[in-house]
Amino acid sequence: MKKIDIISATPDLLKSPFSGSIMKRALDNGLVDINFHDLKDYSISNNKQIDDYQFGGGAGMVLMIEPINNCVNFLKKQNKYSEIIYMTPDAPVLNQKICNKLSVSGNLIIICGHYKGIDQRVRDNIITMEISIGDYVLSGGELPAAVLCDSIVRLIPGVLNDGTSALTDSFQDNLLAPPVYTRPSTFQNLKVPDVLISGNKNKIEAWREEKSIEKTERIRPDLLKK
Repeated sequence: MKKIDIISATPDLLKSPFSGSIMKRALDNGLVDINFHDLKDYSISNNKQIDDYQFGGGAGMVLMIEPINNCVNFLKKQNKYSEIIYMTPDAPVLNQKICNKLSVSGNLIIICGHYKGIDQRVRDNIITMEISIGDYVLSGGELPAAVLCDSIVRLIPGVLNDGTSALTDSFQDNLLAPPVYTRPSTFQNLKVPDVLISGNKNKIEAWREEKSIEKTERIRPDLLKK
């Protein structure tokens, strides 16, 4: 069973994304073990301090190295980890290839940034992988950590009811997913394409591939270059 430990200055922000739908089912069925760790519990000061001012001046507080190092060392004594990941906007952007890789890797530690960021010595000496979810800044790394977990966990065998569903998602083959339809076949003169209700599997697959390519060319032509 894959184990994911998330280190956060505000772990309460993480509870909701894991309390419903696919993530909750994966946890309840024992397919993944996800735990939240409050950085304040690993502070070296009596007042639970985990951040301080920047050396050299400047606005914004910085997460200190000691609490992070203490927490990581505590976790590493309990388990082995394939990656220690830092969620930060100034990093390579998450993509499906990374999700696929992490879904079949071993246990993971995810560190959530906060305030102005974390002491650079953490990034240089503790972190093994850095991930961004886009070219924008959030208040902290908790939401990005939840996004990363969702993208990984749904790929673990047994999490989705139909194991082949994830294989046809956008980006799995550098194509966007084709349009999808469901009942009714006609709604206010809007009809589902005839091929999808023809029962001809070969024609359906050919149609889906054609539409995937058309959609990718229109919206994300950069994917086709890969």
